[in-house]
Amino acid sequence: MSFLTKIFGSSNQRSLKRMQIQVDEINKLETTYCELSNEDLADLKDKFQTSKNDKGFNLLTHAFAATREVSKRTTGLRHFDCQMLGGIALSEGNIAEMKTGEGKTLVATLPAYLNAVEGKKVILVTVNDYLAQRDADWMRPIYEGLGLTVGVICSGQSFNDKKASYQCDIIYATNGELGFDYLRDNMALRSEDKVQCSLDFAIIDEVDSIL
Repeated sequence: MSFLTKIFGSSNQRSLKRMQIQVDEINKLETTYCELSNEDLADLKDKFQTSKNDKGFNLLTHAFAATREVSKRTTGLRHFDCQMLGGIALSEGNIAEMKTGEGKTLVATLPAYLNAVEGKKVILVTVNDYLAQRDADWMRPIYEGLGLTVGVICSGQSFNDKKASYQCDIIYATNGELGFDYLRDNMALRSEDKVQCSLDFAIIDEVDSIL
């Protein structure tokens, strides 16, 4: 370890320290969001969209705090600080390495909601139909409690079912179907024969296997 690294820390250490400050701010908001009704929490999406450009408003901390509160109420699962750190890393476009059992499926709800309230389509990519359906069903109460819709893209779907799924706010999909749908859309002769939504933000599960 170099002399400067000992003084200033590594880049990872500095990033974690910066993100921990955000986690501390999220934790300070927990009491505030505990006092909101279920209806208030579902309506936050519209309020966040109008407040996101305010310089004094930290959308990430409020979105994460809201997601944690709805998760507690709907699934009984509370995001721990380490999961908040993973969510911040993903929202910044980084890779977050989490071991089996550390709750990566729950972690994904944090950046998913954040990007959804920013008006982006959010696609959570996994390796097979079973995981796409399982994760969507498991996390659906959280998203619906936050006023969002959830769709699943898997093999064997009809054209109408697939198109409806792509119109949802949060989309769970397999990497294979996403690729084939992209190719099919690019070969379609009419716009109404296309199914995919805008490709704004993706969270990739088991990124080492998929890529």
